[in-house]
Amino acid sequence: MAGVTDRPFRQLCKRLGAGYAVSEMVTSRRDLWDSLKTSRRANHEGEPGPIAVQIAGTDAAMMADAARYNIERGAQIIDINMGCPAKKVCNKWAGSALMQDEALALKIIEAVVQAGVARNVPVTLKMRTGWCQSEKNALSIALAAQSAGVAMVTVHGRTREQGYRGQAEYETIAAVKAALHIPVVANGDIDSPHQARRVLIQTGADAVMIGRAAQGRPWIFREISHFLETGTVLAPPLVQEVRRWLLTHLQDHYNLYGEYIGVRSARKHIAWYLRALPGGEDFRRRLNLLNDSVAQVQAVVDYLDQLNQSMDRMPAVYDVSGRHLPGAACNDNESEPMKSSKPSLHHEQ
Repeated sequence: MAGVTDRPFRQLCKRLGAGYAVSEMVTSRRDLWDSLKTSRRANHEGEPGPIAVQIAGTDAAMMADAARYNIERGAQIIDINMGCPAKKVCNKWAGSALMQDEALALKIIEAVVQAGVARNVPVTLKMRTGWCQSEKNALSIALAAQSAGVAMVTVHGRTREQGYRGQAEYETIAAVKAALHIPVVANGDIDSPHQARRVLIQTGADAVMIGRAAQGRPWIFREISHFLETGTVLAPPLVQEVRRWLLTHLQDHYNLYGEYIGVRSARKHIAWYLRALPGGEDFRRRLNLLNDSVAQVQAVVDYLDQLNQSMDRMPAVYDVSGRHLPGAACNDNESEPMKSSKPSLHHEQ
């Protein structure tokens, strides 16, 4: 979810039902802390708490320093990334590559936890089931993390070797939950209210984490919350609601990134919102030719106003039994916690 779960997106997801949202991955390299990219990722201005910042790196002392640095800038929770499968991260032995070296992983966990304890800030851990099918060690790392003082563990039900391919498995998550007394969060392929309930039942997890399924569909959080609380499926949002949310999202996005980068990086968000809508692909191609925020916003307004003349609500993604409808666009997911029965969003892994 790097490049996705920035402050504007996190704030929108929280407003639409996410109980918890974690920042994009922040490097532990001190020489990059003052870069524009890192400063944007660490920007939490106006964001409602809890403020959770995810850090990544391979050196225990540097990771502890990164924890202290982000706590000084408002982080109320520090999350250790041990789940990112990206080659550029794993090639440096960060992210999920750390699962290959349990001794180093534990050394990092202990150092970060101690940095958090000194400032009364809890530390959480995000990881995968293991490096590959023959090396699934999530349980042993989770037990060691709990002993070291980690407050919560999130497990994505794939190995690093899988990336985002194939199906997530939940047996490993269930085993972790059965062995730990701290909260455990289930992640992976949770893209509907029904799937969220199935995963909670199957794993016994305390929460589910949503990532890619929220791209262009941030209202998935209120849909899951409503279903878990009532057992009924919430109607798709009104087109005018989506219009309002998207325009707010765009304005916040421009304010954070500025005109040039903001317009270009907003294209992917707009495309995700509209991918399953009539004429959405043609509109996306036209949108990519626009290079200023005023024109971009006006194009979105015109498209959604025209759409609202033919439909008052967004198309349904799944039926009342939870089956995805033909032609409905829906990503499998990836990412963060919630509290109790209230879903949440995290950065990616």
